[in-house]
Amino acid sequence: MLLSRSFLPIGTALFSLLAAVDTYTLVDTFDHTNFFDQFSFFTARDPTLGFVDYVTRDSAHQNKLLSYENNQVYLGVDYTTYAPKGGRSSVRLTSNAAYNQGLFIADIAHMPVGCGTWPAFWMFGPNWPSSGEIDIIEGVNAQLTNSITLHTSPGCTIANPNSQPGTITQSTDCNLSSAHEGCSVRTSSPKNFGRGFNALGGGVYAMQWASSGIYVWFWPRGEIPSDITAQRPNTWAWGQPLATFESGANAGCDFNLAFRDQNLVFDTTFCGTWAGSVWGSSSCSNLAGTCEQYVRENPGAFREAFWLINSVKVYL
Repeated sequence: MLLSRSFLPIGTALFSLLAAVDTYTLVDTFDHTNFFDQFSFFTARDPTLGFVDYVTRDSAHQNKLLSYENNQVYLGVDYTTYAPKGGRSSVRLTSNAAYNQGLFIADIAHMPVGCGTWPAFWMFGPNWPSSGEIDIIEGVNAQLTNSITLHTSPGCTIANPNSQPGTITQSTDCNLSSAHEGCSVRTSSPKNFGRGFNALGGGVYAMQWASSGIYVWFWPRGEIPSDITAQRPNTWAWGQPLATFESGANAGCDFNLAFRDQNLVFDTTFCGTWAGSVWGSSSCSNLAGTCEQYVRENPGAFREAFWLINSVKVYL
């Protein structure tokens, strides 16, 4: 991605992208005034096979798994029930609105942490993976740094040029393992995920989705650019993205075809195909023989497994 006007002769495609950035307009704000009315509650079986029971809005309200607190949105999990049948209660919320490209800025004060947890802030389209998936914040168990991943149908290969130092490419095929693994990068700063993120009061993630690629930035609390707080985002001024996904070798990736009609999602699941499958090799394994056993028998361990969201703003 081009980050300085001095690079404009390199190509007109990215010039068009950044020119469009200057015209971004705020179209949606999700916060304590409207969040639960603008998101739907997913209550089906967890597709990732987690030890979780995604509950309805009414049930979540009755059991204090959601609320508006101090002008923030709280999304929690059950941390009182021992050996819950069918999984530990949690919420998975999906935006009613779907989007095709844009700039998505999430100001988050706290994210779920703890062994057995698998929190994520992400986007996906219909008929997975044919409309793509963008995982902006995701990780499991005692993970210290954020994993950022794309999932698509076959034919999308990416490169990660110009990502910040310390961001490591894990895979470049966005259909790896029939899209279940996808193309991924692992970041290196503990400020951007988990307990390190929470200790700083969280921060802001920005994800730009454009024809030329997908770009993710992060700023910890106290370092958020003034153009973001003023609601006049200017990606020219943001420096290198934390993660850059652009078309890779061979066939590359057509971002206009691979990603379409995406909804925003916040969820917290437990164990499943990631947190559960790596339990034995994680630092959590000394706590219980399996992930599910730990989640089932230690409700108090999940008191900190909550999202506290200041806002999510969508610019088109």
